[in-house]
Amino acid sequence: MEIIKPGTRIDFVSKMRIALLASGILILLSIAVLVKHGGPIYGVDFSGGTLIQLRFTEKTPIGEIREALASQGFGDATIQDFAGGGSEGEFLVRLPVSGEETTSFGAKVAEALKAKFGADKVEIMREEMVGPRVGSVLRRQALLSVLFATLMMGAYIWFRFDVRFGVGAATALAHDIIIATGVLTLFNYEFDLTIVAALLTIVGFSVNDTVIVSDRIRENLRKNRRDSLATVINRSINETLSRTILTTGTAVMVLLSLYLLGGNVINGFAFALLVGFVVGTYSSIFIASPIVLYFPERRT
Repeated sequence: MEIIKPGTRIDFVSKMRIALLASGILILLSIAVLVKHGGPIYGVDFSGGTLIQLRFTEKTPIGEIREALASQGFGDATIQDFAGGGSEGEFLVRLPVSGEETTSFGAKVAEALKAKFGADKVEIMREEMVGPRVGSVLRRQALLSVLFATLMMGAYIWFRFDVRFGVGAATALAHDIIIATGVLTLFNYEFDLTIVAALLTIVGFSVNDTVIVSDRIRENLRKNRRDSLATVINRSINETLSRTILTTGTAVMVLLSLYLLGGNVINGFAFALLVGFVVGTYSSIFIASPIVLYFPERRT
């Protein structure tokens, strides 16, 4: 299926400086958001603590829940409306953990809430608990896994093509991860193991698109030795544009369905992939390939 007519010649390379400027601004804004928030907003997986999901049989104000928990010594609990609007009576309660304490708080929280609202009015849906030391280890390992995946993908492109394409791919991947992290932090999404899985998926999706375009550039360099590198890059991006739009478009439609209909549990995962896939497609066209032009021209 071709949604871009054969022979289309969009001059992507001439927009390279504008794209680099726009990307630079987005990266700076992402860094500014991270600095303002003191870094990513870590979930229980990475910060340590206890996460409890509650369901009430009727609409319950957050203020009354907070009063019930404070009366039992849980005044530092963070309560989040999990259902959006509170009409369904579902909430997430986060309790910080001091030292290496790993005591389950679920029973204590349930006891406090049942005493306040009645035993048949509240139900503990789930309870997750991570010690602060374990959270710190998981946080470091998650950061290293994303960094290692980015470098390995750049090295793969380097060995498959040459150093120019490897540097372009690694730069584009770093660009995607930084902007996705900034957007997630801006919209107050917590970073947990699910979001790390989403970031690694973004790396895989983005590098796949970069491989397709780079492969076509290498092929066209061999067939059109008299054309300039900029001309070959433009031709290659145009020739793969239909495939890029169809792949990203279908993926975005699926992710939109997950985001809108999948529920709160996978809402952050779907949102991270939505941002990452759109930014990754943009970077494979305007960042990864044009960076090749900054290296001395060499035909393979």
